[in-house]
Amino acid sequence: MKDTGSLSHTKWECKYHVVFIPKYRRKAMYKELRQYLREVFHELARQKECRIEEGNLCSDHVHMLISIPPKYSVSQVVGFLKGKSAIAIARNYGGKRKNFVGQHFWARGYYVSTVGREEATVRQYIQRQEAEDQRIEQMRLSDEW
Repeated sequence: MKDTGSLSHTKWECKYHVVFIPKYRRKAMYKELRQYLREVFHELARQKECRIEEGNLCSDHVHMLISIPPKYSVSQVVGFLKGKSAIAIARNYGGKRKNFVGQHFWARGYYVSTVGREEATVRQYIQRQEAEDQRIEQMRLSDEW
């Protein structure tokens, strides 16, 4: 097993495809924020002994392939990532306009799927997601004309 994780008494390979969105699915993740969030997500994942294997920050949603040790639940890790990243965004991008603690950036809930033997397929899907979103947006604009 090439990607097997290890804890003191456990060998594991638990990978999940996780998707979540900003509140109201607003297109809030622009270039500077994307780069910042990429670093924040990786650091937060390390704090929970997780590893983001693949990720894509689209303008209105986040895709990630994440490896989570069995001692943590998926909901625990995703809640931690969303909560702490929202606070980090508020501190760095909220400015002094209001006393914002980050509780309003991400929408409630998320999508999760176990990866299993389809890891390569999930990686490809995540990598191609932004191009697919642009293609769909172009189709929508051409239909409006």
